[in-house]
Amino acid sequence: MENIKQNFSIKDLESLSGVKAHTIRMWEKRYGILNPNRTESNIRTYDIKGLQKILNVTFLNDHGYKISRISKLSDKEIASYVQNISVSRSDTNRAVKSMKLAMLNFDQSLFLRTYDELMITYTFREIYNNVFIPLLKEIGFLWQIGTISPAHEQFVSTLVKQKLYINIEKLQHEKPQKEDKVFVLFLPTEEVHDIGLFYINYELLLYGYKVIFLGQSLPKKDLHLFSSVYSKTVFISYFTVKPDDIGNYINEIKDYMSPEKSEYWILGRKTQEITENQIELPSNFKTFGDISEMTLNL
Repeated sequence: MENIKQNFSIKDLESLSGVKAHTIRMWEKRYGILNPNRTESNIRTYDIKGLQKILNVTFLNDHGYKISRISKLSDKEIASYVQNISVSRSDTNRAVKSMKLAMLNFDQSLFLRTYDELMITYTFREIYNNVFIPLLKEIGFLWQIGTISPAHEQFVSTLVKQKLYINIEKLQHEKPQKEDKVFVLFLPTEEVHDIGLFYINYELLLYGYKVIFLGQSLPKKDLHLFSSVYSKTVFISYFTVKPDDIGNYINEIKDYMSPEKSEYWILGRKTQEITENQIELPSNFKTFGDISEMTLNL
């Protein structure tokens, strides 16, 4: 755990809690919520316990507890109140905060309890789009600016994928209702970010299509197999950090996809490079800005 950040600025607390820095300073002065350390130049710094406490305090405040009341509770009592709150009363923004707290404490039970309570009211699709996507985007930003460690990001990503696996498997038990095309999902070599592709898998199954998920590092020559078996195949990849040279990748892979019997749909942030570099796509290749745009073509 030596690489996990142990000291935080008031801006870090603002980024993680959503509470403005001036409000945190007021809570310190008026209610003694936190007792920061100070550098020689009188700059506030907070340890991991201080960060955990501000997240707990914010969570209770979001659920209707007044700061004046919270300030009279011990740290142990505050944590206990958080554990006992039913998330079913909260909106999705509060759920995101709850899962951020779970991330910071590596608290799997809090993450799962938050998810279970959301499932009482929302569908998995709603949870993914309104909670998981904002959560992952925020965590990615916090990792980029050094507020959290890669361990925190990996912890949450694994739990999100776990829920994707469960919900995908439920749909896989149902027989496909649409037979006009088969979808084959794979990632380019060395692309390790697969959450987006897993969610595409879920959406396609939800729409009633047959989906073949092949994951990472599929040999290009194996793509010929599907055109020989199915009358219409749509290949889908999600480009997050790979391939390095998209133009070269497209030139290499196009010969393995029959223009008459297959299409190749590409999503992910690296698709911007296709427009920026004015890369000309084969007629059976398409790019989409996001998954919702892709589903309009189903």
